[in-house]
Amino acid sequence: MNLRNIAIIAHVDHGKTTLVDALLKQSGALRENQRVEAQALDSNDLERERGITILAKCTSILWQGTRINIVDAPGHADFGGEVERILNMVDGAIVLVDASEGPLPQTKFVVSKALQQGLRPIVAINKIDRPDERHEAVLNDIFDLFAALDATDEQLDFPVLYGSGRNGWMATDPRGPKTDLVALFELILRHVPPPKVEDGPFRMLATTLEADPYLGRILTGRITSGSVRPGQTIKAMSRDGMLIETSRVTKVLAFRGLERTAVDLAEAGDIVAVAGVTQATVADTLCDPAVEVALPAQPIDPPTLAMMFRINDGPFAGQEGDKLQSRVIRDRLLREAERNVAIRVSEDENSKDAYEVAGRGELQLGILIETMRREGFELTVSRPRVVLRIDPSTGRRLEPIEEVIIDVDEEHSGVVVQKLAERRGELKEMRPSGGGRLRLVFHVPTRGLIGYQGELLTDTRGTAVMNRLFYAWAPHKGEIAGRKTGVLISNAMGEATAYSLFYLQERGAMIIEPQTRVYEGMIVGQHTRENDLVVNVIQGKKLTNIRAAGKDENVILTPPMRITLERALSYIEDDELVEITPKSIRLRKRWLDANERKKRSRIREAEKAAV
Repeated sequence: MNLRNIAIIAHVDHGKTTLVDALLKQSGALRENQRVEAQALDSNDLERERGITILAKCTSILWQGTRINIVDAPGHADFGGEVERILNMVDGAIVLVDASEGPLPQTKFVVSKALQQGLRPIVAINKIDRPDERHEAVLNDIFDLFAALDATDEQLDFPVLYGSGRNGWMATDPRGPKTDLVALFELILRHVPPPKVEDGPFRMLATTLEADPYLGRILTGRITSGSVRPGQTIKAMSRDGMLIETSRVTKVLAFRGLERTAVDLAEAGDIVAVAGVTQATVADTLCDPAVEVALPAQPIDPPTLAMMFRINDGPFAGQEGDKLQSRVIRDRLLREAERNVAIRVSEDENSKDAYEVAGRGELQLGILIETMRREGFELTVSRPRVVLRIDPSTGRRLEPIEEVIIDVDEEHSGVVVQKLAERRGELKEMRPSGGGRLRLVFHVPTRGLIGYQGELLTDTRGTAVMNRLFYAWAPHKGEIAGRKTGVLISNAMGEATAYSLFYLQERGAMIIEPQTRVYEGMIVGQHTRENDLVVNVIQGKKLTNIRAAGKDENVILTPPMRITLERALSYIEDDELVEITPKSIRLRKRWLDANERKKRSRIREAEKAAV
């Protein structure tokens, strides 16, 4: 069987799913009347809302005797290690770009990785039938992007197709013929080389991992050499060649159209999923027992941020969700850690009801929290903190440093440099990137980037594009200024009234609206000064039986600050928590009682004085 393995790279809404559906139909993998919403490479709710690919997916089509495996890769730097491993499975890439919008941020990161792997991309300019299409300018933008990403001359000499995935056609000319996708099929067979196959017994590098309730652990990857069949004895080795386990293959699953189908034999070059192992994970080598050397693999990215996940012990616990107990939270986190090898879970030493979850970045942890909340969990989480290391030779503290690449309009470059300097960032490079824009390269401590994405978009009026990658461990850079203001804290349980909020506005910006349910210790606003202030937000206007001479003044409230999950996580301090339920996101003090907060504050001050 002839094989081709390709990745498909596209920004959200550029027509990736529609194009793949058309490929499946025209190759005969789907019936004409078969509905395929939310299948193949379609995104889940979170992916659509955030405009990113979170989960890698694979599908397969058959064209004129050649099987084409199509892999979709995550587009965000928080999933960088997975992107590199997935691109190791393929020999080519289709870069799909909207004919009007051009290349957008989520394509840049994966395109850069694909070029570094030496892949020669095919460019497909989609939605050519849009009235505002500008395919010539978009083609120039793509060329500039490839050049800026240090593409080789061979990679810059990329073939281009134009078409409409929705109408099911691609051609070498924007005007057509508008008949079918034959031009794309033929270009894939001609431009993408067959997979490189090595001699020797069975070897496969595990690229993705999932847990199935019936089959157990399922590892997906490309077979480098040999073949595998159900019942075969294999062993798993770590990246450094250590034996992890020996097991028997229970099932070999190959991608056939939309389905994953059990096969009796899978051979070198094909992308398959293998069931039967119990301990092997991503970046491990599955192989014949005779093999002694593991396949080279990208290391799993080290965790750089950690958060505390704990039970919701607030007064409203259990009113909006049905999964509250610490053991239920623990089981869910352990399941996530088994599927997602970039996340590590450990029990907190000081509390039986709290678990430390470490991951690659804010986005990765934020997606986990959002997923759990939609599953009906109630929990409270702490502010993200950076994972530190100790240098064994010097004993100094080391912290993760990230390389941050920001494309920004020249007029906004000054504020970006200033803000990142305040966050202990060092400007390493500044160069024009075309169109009145600059490319700024910084080395910034990971903790300095917590909450910066929203601030960057505000400072640059939404025009800046930021990509970040783990760079190195380096000596601790010193303190970074945190929030400069205190908070307004509710002193009682009840419903907030417009009357109270109106008279509290001069004290600071509110984050709640009238009729919001509050409790003692809940944060209701941001104080204008550095200290925290306990306030009454449930007080109503006192009524009398004496008629007033004039009309009451209209209560005009300033719109409250909008608190999203990401903003909440970056806003809170160490003595505060974010309470997350399926319906609400609340900010609160860790200790709800005012007397307990004073007692804890005195203890902290005494500890600082002792140091």
